[in-house]
Amino acid sequence: MPDFLARALDLARLGVGQTSPNPTVGAVIERDGEVVGEGFHVYADRKHAEVVALEQAGERARGATLYVTLEPCSHEGRTGPCADAVIAAGIARVVAPMEDPNPAVSGEGFRKLREAGIEVVMDEHHAAEAHKLNEPFFYFMKTRLPFVTLKSAVTLDGKIAAPYDNDGWITSETARAHVQTLRHATDAIVTGIGTALADDCLLTDRSGLPRSKPLLRIVLDSQLRLPVTSKLAMSCKGDVVVVTTSVASEERRKALQDTGVEVVPLESVGGRVDLRHMVQWLGERNYQSLMIEAGSMVNWAALESGIVDRLFLYYAPKILGGMKSLPVAGGQGRQRRSDAILFRDVTLHPIPPDEFAVECYLVK
Repeated sequence: MPDFLARALDLARLGVGQTSPNPTVGAVIERDGEVVGEGFHVYADRKHAEVVALEQAGERARGATLYVTLEPCSHEGRTGPCADAVIAAGIARVVAPMEDPNPAVSGEGFRKLREAGIEVVMDEHHAAEAHKLNEPFFYFMKTRLPFVTLKSAVTLDGKIAAPYDNDGWITSETARAHVQTLRHATDAIVTGIGTALADDCLLTDRSGLPRSKPLLRIVLDSQLRLPVTSKLAMSCKGDVVVVTTSVASEERRKALQDTGVEVVPLESVGGRVDLRHMVQWLGERNYQSLMIEAGSMVNWAALESGIVDRLFLYYAPKILGGMKSLPVAGGQGRQRRSDAILFRDVTLHPIPPDEFAVECYLVK
């Protein structure tokens, strides 16, 4: 028999980048071994995956089984409760891998279904995959903070930049295309002023795929050195933020604001932007995921501050060597091996023909 929940997960992936701040959800309605309705959520269309599938199924939904990647919602939001729609459609059975962590739902949707006489089956076999699909959403619902990924391209000896000429790329076009898939699934991206000045980067989502909201581009700039003629400032359409400190020049602040850039002063630590406060600021504005693409010093500051949740390092078959080439994380570093920052759940992602990426999670 086909794996209908696996199909629902595949459908949910079609909504990646298009659902924030909602979770990515897919739904399949099966009757007598046949798919009679299916759908996935896209924020702009308002309708949740279950409703899209129910509308497609019509009367064939009565007595059928609904396979959905997350517990149907039970509260009134931009749309009515999906649990009510499922009950009204006459669905006989619901199969799902996990509860919705949103406190407004959190088991209430399943309770409604059971009270209406609908059989609810928890499919633990797909639970890990379903959680991974909505990792930032689950994390945000638990902490009210964005899920933070530190990404970097490195040589085999862990270097991200040479002492002098840094023209060209460390990794291949294939690896860089994979990075765009990470950006596409992210609400916000941050870099340091050093990288912004050296690369005059855009930090845009170049995947070419639709998004529910623009990728918020952030620069850490304690002294407001970002030029108004930079690509970031000149391309700003309400999607560029410069995070600075209270001692930054008022004249420079006004000049950047005149280009449309939002300037956000936060408390500083040693004259630098407090990264924890930046993450809290993003959480307060409902940004559920953040990617760090920065230089050695910012990378270390992020790791040392504890804001990083996941590491994604792209390795190229190259060695720079030397003592002056910059490591992925610089700064003071830990002074004893026993104090090293630890990671868990390491996954290797092959990037043919000769590259790979390492994904792992910070031990907190």
